[in-house]
Amino acid sequence: MGYGKNLSRRVKDVEISVPIVYGTIAFWLGRKVTESQSHRWTIYVRGGTNEDLSVVVKRVVFQLHPSFNNPIRVVDSPPFELSECGWGEFEIAISLYFHSDAGDRKLDVFHHLKLYPLEQNGPQSTKKPVVMETYDEVVFPDPSEQFLARVQNHPAVVVPRLPAGLELPSSASTEERRGSMKDHPLGHWFMNFSEADELLKLAAARQQVVAII
Repeated sequence: MGYGKNLSRRVKDVEISVPIVYGTIAFWLGRKVTESQSHRWTIYVRGGTNEDLSVVVKRVVFQLHPSFNNPIRVVDSPPFELSECGWGEFEIAISLYFHSDAGDRKLDVFHHLKLYPLEQNGPQSTKKPVVMETYDEVVFPDPSEQFLARVQNHPAVVVPRLPAGLELPSSASTEERRGSMKDHPLGHWFMNFSEADELLKLAAARQQVVAII
């Protein structure tokens, strides 16, 4: 039997994990702008250390407040982000859709847009933004051989030691793809997350993607 016919087989007792960060960076635009356009903000989903997630993520859908024009925004290519202007804080629903070899699955998360600092000492600054980010980990249990072969050496993906005797074809280039957030213009505001600390927090509760019905 040719190897190509076996790529859809599941690899038991293996978990692929993908560290992700989702959040917002909001800048106050100063006193000269209108009250309804007081802030410019960007919401995004990035790799745990800013890698391009398109090896796993097919598209991201952001659902904004209904007061925005076209509140449901679809981003089909990296970087998975969008920017807007406004004055109010609200909850943004984020849906991550994964490639078909990951099982046609998606993950829904929620992020609260924060425009104003929690502790205000003096006037608000136009130079220092308000940054709110959440670290999480998407887990793919028992992945298909095709998915595992494609992502096994990608920097955005954590693959454990493979079962003895499992042979996979050579993976694609491990160079970071276009859309990586390593050189993002807002990258110096991104938070750094300690992997050891976060792994301890995630040991009790890890996000598992759910199948689309």
